Amino acid sequence: MWTVGDDIAWMHFGEDGRLYAVNPEAGFFAVAPGTSSKTNPNMVATITRNTIYTNVALKPDLTPWWEGMDGPAPAEALDWQGKPWTPATGTKAAHPNSRFTTPARQCPAISSRFDDPMGVPISAILFGGRRAKVAPLVFEAFDWRHGVFLGATMGSETTAASTGQVGVVRRDPMAMLPFCGYNMADYFGHWLKVGAKSDEAPAIFHVNWFQTGPDGSFLWPGFGENLRVLRWILARVRGKADAVRTPIGFLPTRDSLDVSGLNLSESALSRLLSVDRAAWQQELSDMQAFFKKFGPRLPEELWQEHDRLTRRLELEAA
Repeated sequence: MWTVGDDIAWMHFGEDGRLYAVNPEAGFFAVAPGTSSKTNPNMVATITRNTIYTNVALKPDLTPWWEGMDGPAPAEALDWQGKPWTPATGTKAAHPNSRFTTPARQCPAISSRFDDPMGVPISAILFGGRRAKVAPLVFEAFDWRHGVFLGATMGSETTAASTGQVGVVRRDPMAMLPFCGYNMADYFGHWLKVGAKSDEAPAIFHVNWFQTGPDGSFLWPGFGENLRVLRWILARVRGKADAVRTPIGFLPTRDSLDVSGLNLSESALSRLLSVDRAAWQQELSDMQAFFKKFGPRLPEELWQEHDRLTRRLELEAA
């Protein structure tokens, strides 16, 4: 497994009809708190030199520190505001959104093709939001158009009381709402046109690492264990993994997703790999309200996908 880039890709179709992605960036940019040898060992190895840190704490030896970093907290430091700090201070030493930027070439897992002008072929596109209940761990779209519908309706639930109501779904289509420089309805139309250009368009999946149990704890361990889901996705696009058809898409069968060694309870696994029909029917009305915001500019294909999902859920209930 090799790293190609960070969070930006320029995509184009090759002569073979496949979609290729080019990495236009020279480095990585990420949040510092929580980054450790346990959560991201390759990144820890990458940022040991030639790295710019912002709003982290500074130890007496002039090295950075943040919450969640390897090893114990320093006995003293300057916090992100330049004020003296100790573990007894009672505040975060590093700003929760403190960052670092570092050259991609220093990553131990960097691909030899990360700056190849042809790019690398794309086998799958993943969308995902932070949903406590509705979205299962992973599911595959029926086709490209259905996949665009999944991307157009993806969102996350609010988690902090300071943002207003907790648990309210905030739609963030394709995770592009802050970055799309033109009408999002036209952006959806662009996606639909891209998929129509080739019979070799990538498969589209939706992932959700954030389902919670009755006590509010996460059902899925996340972090490096997410590779188990990625392995299933890669096996699916190669025709080597089983799935079950549901009203929302193709979900992994119990045997096709490797959960060995995770000690997941039967109830947790059942929730991770099942569809809550009642919750999805409630989701339909929220999707509809979101789509109406775009007026007549919204592509008709997305309304059709909404209607198809409605019918599939109704048939499931019959």
